[in-house]
Amino acid sequence: MDAALVQQAVLAMPMARTIGLKFVSLGDGRSEVEIPVLDEFTFVPGRLQATAVFAIADFAAVSAAGTLLPDGAANATVDATIKLFAPAAGVALRARGRVVDDARLLTVCAADVYAVDEAGNETHCASLLGTARNLLPR
Repeated sequence: MDAALVQQAVLAMPMARTIGLKFVSLGDGRSEVEIPVLDEFTFVPGRLQATAVFAIADFAAVSAAGTLLPDGAANATVDATIKLFAPAAGVALRARGRVVDDARLLTVCAADVYAVDEAGNETHCASLLGTARNLLPR
């Protein structure tokens, strides 16, 4: 599916808008997205709660999968596992999604999440492995 259509569909979701999701790049089974670190999403000042980390990882992985779908199709997360291994602290989170395996019914996708500091340095803080259900046009 055209990357612009995938981006439009994702950014139409209230959750994507609420967390301030922005696309850096998207296409050919890959994506890169960012969100700001906002106090509203932290459990202590400056450290994002796991839900925000999961959200950006999920959006990155499943939007990457969406780029491989035919026009008129859609997809939705049916399963995902995330491993958090460093604090999600800084000024932004950046997630890079990719397709691991695409098939007609299900696409296995993944994302790596990085905490970005004021200088633009990245710290790998989480990885997600997910499955998206492909909803093909009739």
